[in-house]
Formats: sequence, structure tokens, C-alpha cells
Amino acid sequence: MNIQIFAKPLLFVLFITICSFSVSAQTKTLLKRTIYKTDKLDFGPGGTLVVNGAPNGSIRVEGWNQNEIELSAEIHINAETENDIEQLTKVTGFLLEESLGRTGIMSFGTHDKSYLKSVSKKFPKHLIGMPFSIDYVIKVPRFCDLQINGGKGDLNISGVEGIMKINYLETNAVVDLVGGGITATFGSGDVVVKVPTRGWRGRFADIQLASGTMHVSLPPGLNAEIDASILRSGKIENEYASLKPRTRKVEFTEKLISAKSGVGGVPLKFTVGDGTLNIFANRKPD
Repeated sequence: MNIQIFAKPLLFVLFITICSFSVSAQTKTLLKRTIYKTDKLDFGPGGTLVVNGAPNGSIRVEGWNQNEIELSAEIHINAETENDIEQLTKVTGFLLEESLGRTGIMSFGTHDKSYLKSVSKKFPKHLIGMPFSIDYVIKVPRFCDLQINGGKGDLNISGVEGIMKINYLETNAVVDLVGGGITATFGSGDVVVKVPTRGWRGRFADIQLASGTMHVSLPPGLNAEIDASILRSGKIENEYASLKPRTRKVEFTEKLISAKSGVGGVPLKFTVGDGTLNIFANRKPD
């Protein structure tokens, strides 16, 4: 009886051990290669920069006082053999699309089957969908418009005064608002939005996060109309004392705030589907 009781757990452990060795034997270590690319091109103030990021990778955009775009990219490629790495380097990277007043940075790689067919009809099937990432650092004229589409990775925007349209699937993002306007939609992650001074020259902001935490940093004495809402689960944490109800008899709740700061003015709208929306006076979030 005792032998049977102990035999079953022992056989189970032995089975798991054999399976683990089997999986380890079948799993191959991927080789990694990093490719560095840089470029610089003329780009006058008032133009539009479009960035289509890779499925994985970060995007950092910084405004500066030069009438040109400076681009640095780190392309990370993974494969099982050196021959596969060489194949992937030929079909992974970015293209620059230049036209009057508009420049596009377009990522390409193994995630796009249509692109692969167009460049190589005999591209190895086992390499389709191989993981890669591209990290961008881009300097642009301070006064320009941005359109950014990203997958999974960090996003950082600073020093840019223009109209910004952002779509990102999953990110930890920091957006410093200097002026202009912003319409942004994030799938999931942690998003920090900063309005640096009470003299912010912005026209509007509409920022949405489907799931995660949004931190909104506002300066003391800001004049703005602020709408904050939680669509499903979660709550609003309001630590900004200057917010007053726009309608005197409508109180703030954990799901909805319709407020005025100062004398009102610039419309600011912040929406979280599931998660936390934290509004506070200028400081770093915990």
C-alpha cells in the first residue's frame, strides 16, 4: 500500500523532469544582432513628421532649434543561425518618405507578409514573424506637427510645439506639452502627461488610455476646462486643489470630473477605460 502511495508522485516528478529536458533540447538559443543607422535631412518649421514604428521598440522625439531632422535607430534582430540573421537584415529597417512639408519614417520587417512578398518571393517561411525591434531617437524642429503610430515600447515626446496625433498599442509614455494640441489613444500602460507652466500655449488635449494608469501633471494657476472620466472600472484621484465644478451643483465623483481651473479656457480631456487617473500639481508621480 505504502509503495503505491509513494510511487505515483515519484512517477509524476520523473515525467515532468523528462519533459523539461525534452523542451530544453528542442529550444534553441537565438542569436542577436544590433544594427545602428543614422540620417539627417532638411525639414523646415511647420512641416509634419509621420512615424510608423515597429511592432516592438521605443520612440523618442525631441524638439530643437535646427531646421532639420536628425534620426538615430537601433535595429535589434534575432534568429537561430548567422545565415538567418543575414536574411533578416535585408528585410528589416525603415524607409524615409519625403515630400513638400511632410516626411515619413516607415518601419518594415518580418511582421508584414505583403512587404516580404514584394521584395522576396522566395523568402524563407520559417523567418516570417521572427521577433525584431527598432528604437528611434528623432530630433525635429520645435515648431512642427507629429503623427506617431507605435506597437509595444516606450514613448517620450518633449520640446515640440505643434499638433500631435498619437496611437500606441502598449507603452510607458511621457508627453511634455509645450504648445499646439494633442489627440492620443493608448491601448495599455502607464502614461504621464505634463503641462509645464500656467502660460501653456496649447489649444486642446484629448488623451485616452484603454487600460492602465494615467498621471496628469498640471501647474498651479492654470486656466483650463478639464474633463476627466473613468469609463468602466477604476477611479479618479484628484490632488489638484484648483479644480472647481463647472456646474455649481454637480459634484465630482470617482468616475467623472467636469471642472474649471482658474478662469477656464483651454479644453483638456482625459479618459481611462479601466484603471486609475491621477491629477496633481506639478511633481513626479510615485
